[in-house]
Amino acid sequence: MERRTRGPGAHHDRRAAEIAEAVLAMVADEGLAAVSQSRVAARAGVSAGRVQHYFPTKQRLLQAAFEHANALSAARITARTGDVATSRQVLTVVLTELIPHDPDTHVHMRVRQAFTALALTDPAIATRLHADYTRLHQQLADLLAHDGVSDPLPTAIALAALAEGLAYYVLTDLCSAQTARDRILTAVDDAYGHQATGSQQ
Repeated sequence: MERRTRGPGAHHDRRAAEIAEAVLAMVADEGLAAVSQSRVAARAGVSAGRVQHYFPTKQRLLQAAFEHANALSAARITARTGDVATSRQVLTVVLTELIPHDPDTHVHMRVRQAFTALALTDPAIATRLHADYTRLHQQLADLLAHDGVSDPLPTAIALAALAEGLAYYVLTDLCSAQTARDRILTAVDDAYGHQATGSQQ
């Protein structure tokens, strides 16, 4: 969500963000099935009418939570990479951030999985996710290309798909977060092969 810093628009953004945070808190405590406009309203300390004003449907609530979680994830990635990170470090951070490894990332990925499931039956959400994934794949491909990795776009798509598949396995207790992370690191090693830049992590 675009955030404004002052005026009525800023108040609107703050309230919308508070409601999105309430959705994430509810998902963390009770799972996605518990999310409803009335229950989110109670969690956020506002009226159900106020929630409906900002987010008329449960789908819009989940979308807001998804966007808010993405913003939090982007902030974590920025904090972890800093301004002097190598391309490979940034690539590794982005991919491992897709693996649920703490309460915040568990919630983020649960909401992300729910949002992805909605895309199967909602063309508008499918279009939004297509644009999001296209942007992610290109960003990863640019990082790989910077270090001379061959076939950067197909490699980026494969790495992102691996990370998200492993994330689902972690969420359903089919493997541990550490196992998933190790598999991602191995895949990055394989992508870089024996190139000189491949020794940087």
